[in-house]
Amino acid sequence: MLKKNITNKLLIISIVIFLFGTGFKLGEFNANNSQIYTQSFKIYNANKKNLDFSLFWEAWDKVENKFVEKDKLKPEKMFYGAIKGMVASLEDPHTYFLTPEENKQSKDDLEGKFEGIGAQLGLKDNRVVIIAPLKNSPAEKAGARAGDYITHVDGESIQGWTLLQAVKKIRGPKGTKVVLGLERKGEEVEVEIIRNEIIINSVELEYETRKDCNNNCDQIAHLKLIQFGENTNNEWDKAINKIVEKWKNKEIKGLVLDLRDNPGGYLQSSVYLASEFLPKGKLVVRQESTDSDIKDYNVTRNGKLLDIPLIILINKGSASASEIMAGALRDNKSTKLIGEQSFGKGSVQEAFDLKKGAGIHVTVSKWILPNGDWINKKGIKPDIIIENEIEEGNTITKETDKQLEKAIEEVLK
Repeated sequence: MLKKNITNKLLIISIVIFLFGTGFKLGEFNANNSQIYTQSFKIYNANKKNLDFSLFWEAWDKVENKFVEKDKLKPEKMFYGAIKGMVASLEDPHTYFLTPEENKQSKDDLEGKFEGIGAQLGLKDNRVVIIAPLKNSPAEKAGARAGDYITHVDGESIQGWTLLQAVKKIRGPKGTKVVLGLERKGEEVEVEIIRNEIIINSVELEYETRKDCNNNCDQIAHLKLIQFGENTNNEWDKAINKIVEKWKNKEIKGLVLDLRDNPGGYLQSSVYLASEFLPKGKLVVRQESTDSDIKDYNVTRNGKLLDIPLIILINKGSASASEIMAGALRDNKSTKLIGEQSFGKGSVQEAFDLKKGAGIHVTVSKWILPNGDWINKKGIKPDIIIENEIEEGNTITKETDKQLEKAIEEVLK
């Protein structure tokens, strides 16, 4: 996640304490003179327990006055860090505080937006390679091609870098420039790319056949779902309409729904998408919490693909909303699951916007599959377990994707 430099301006923090029914300010963190008042006072939390908050200011004061590397004393960053620590004490990895920059990035991710060059990167022979530049992306317009090995970024050799290191270096703000050194068919090529905002679709549709078929091959639709985000439902509807037309015209024999490496997203979106294959009234997921009534999410619309042969692909990267969808279709219509055991995230988070653009995600409930399973920390076990065995230093391709090939085989049975 991209992070900008934190400003050195101090925050103005006013802590108001209510004593005997009258409000009365006891301490103030003044940004102009950099003084911290450490009077002893108490703060009342939701459980009405008293906390002596002077310890916090005492620790802050010691760090500010004694820490040797003064350039690292950035009050805003320290303040956000204190909040992060408080939330982390709950020991729930899905409840977390977001700085303003992190909160914006989180929302952009759900909208399928980021800033960079617009190219899918992978590894081949332990080298970073361009798998494919996105259509009309800055990378494509600059002349980057599928199969190009990246050798340098802004003149710096990336030999020995991880894929994540390369991605972080190549991504950057819209309007900025990055120069890539590329190896293409044994020759060195240099391309200058101006980064831009990149919109990533959350739904990808292709048509596949069995690899061992050469003539008059039966086709299936391969629907890849990247996440359950802001634009997913609209993108889904467009893809489904194409599939419906081919299904009615008998141009395809079935559908593989690919939920691999889908981290989830909006619960309501998983209900909407699962409803494409289920009759009205069927339970998709049940939501339970300690402070509210049980809520059932049932199918409320007419699905367009109730009878199409369907196989679902999952793996250890399939989490949350993707597990809801896979589990609902397994429980309600015995849809076969192929791949690896899913991640196992059975909780629901609510996102809240806070002051100054910050945010917080809080676990508010857990969700239960139609058959009563709570898959938290254990995941969903597929009916057919297949692991894609890939040589170290390489990225999965259609030719090496055993899970997809098995799913196509099962659909065509």
